[in-house]
Amino acid sequence: MNTNNGFSKILRELREQRNMTQKEVAEALGIERNSYGNYELGNRTPDKTMLIKLANFFDVSADYLLGRFETIQANDNRIPLLGSVPAGSPIEAIEEVEEYIDYYPHFVKHGELFGLRVTGDSMEPDIREGDIAIVEKQDFAESGDVAIVRVNGDDEVTVKKIKKTTAGIMLIPTNQDYDPLFFTNEQIESLPITIIGKVIEIRRRF
Repeated sequence: MNTNNGFSKILRELREQRNMTQKEVAEALGIERNSYGNYELGNRTPDKTMLIKLANFFDVSADYLLGRFETIQANDNRIPLLGSVPAGSPIEAIEEVEEYIDYYPHFVKHGELFGLRVTGDSMEPDIREGDIAIVEKQDFAESGDVAIVRVNGDDEVTVKKIKKTTAGIMLIPTNQDYDPLFFTNEQIESLPITIIGKVIEIRRRF
């Protein structure tokens, strides 16, 4: 793959902003220091897999690393990280803003976005503890979507895959050690069960 001339400079600036050496970054990525150093010198271009690793490590998009951010740089590309959402049994969500994180949506228009840090292991291997779920705020989800769901009114939330049936809604973990949660149409109204948003991306540090 080809990268533009700004890639090396952007990569170096991101590393320096974190006060890290090339050796430290290389060790975190599981590569040789010389291999990483060649990326910063422009002597070597990363393949798609390594580009994604670099983007995830520095908490930016691949487009940002490639210098494709000029047209959206004037906009506010920071979204709030609101706290934690469990991938396990529903527990109380933390909805205070912990920090703001950079998010460049690959030129796809989205609505209101926010981040949630995942705890628990019920969505492994797809979603792991410590991952940040990028969520588009909406009050609906289709079967097959991974969504943030509020259970029992305002008290509990969870992240699960959605399956809708004529009888109700099923919240499905991907970890087979956990059982699906099923709520009837009556429970959806009485508890209630509400969709907070749809997970559109998972950000993970390597």
